Amino acid sequence: MSIEVANESGTEIDEGTLVALAGHVLGRMGINPLAELSILVVDEAAMTALHEQWMGEPGPTDVLAFPMDELRPHQARSEETSPDPALLGDVVLCPVVAAKQAAEAGHSAQAELEMLCTHGILHLLGYDHAEPEEHAEMFGLQGELLESWREVRPKP
Repeated sequence: MSIEVANESGTEIDEGTLVALAGHVLGRMGINPLAELSILVVDEAAMTALHEQWMGEPGPTDVLAFPMDELRPHQARSEETSPDPALLGDVVLCPVVAAKQAAEAGHSAQAELEMLCTHGILHLLGYDHAEPEEHAEMFGLQGELLESWREVRPKP
């Protein structure tokens, strides 16, 4: 997998762990090992601008996903065919918003960033949570992926 992290946030983050997590998620989802993913980490001002421009909503958000190639989950997970390599797109994270949410949820900012990164990748793969059935499927899969990540991730 080609996974690049560009940290433009001014906040120190564990880029290596985000790359390893993204590789784990894409591997578990059966995505071609030649696929490319970009993770952009931005400050609140940049996230606010993106959120307003692309979603039409005010203020910063925690994660945005900008898919490039059209991949559908059933294609990505099919065992009969090997999906073609693809430029998946960009996951944009805001560590300041993530840290606030982590404090409210009672876990670490790193755990929140890992959850948000996984969430963004699932959006790139065509998952959504607008309808109750979609919500249940996406968040169930997100939970499974994070649980399997916690079992294999390098310990600090």
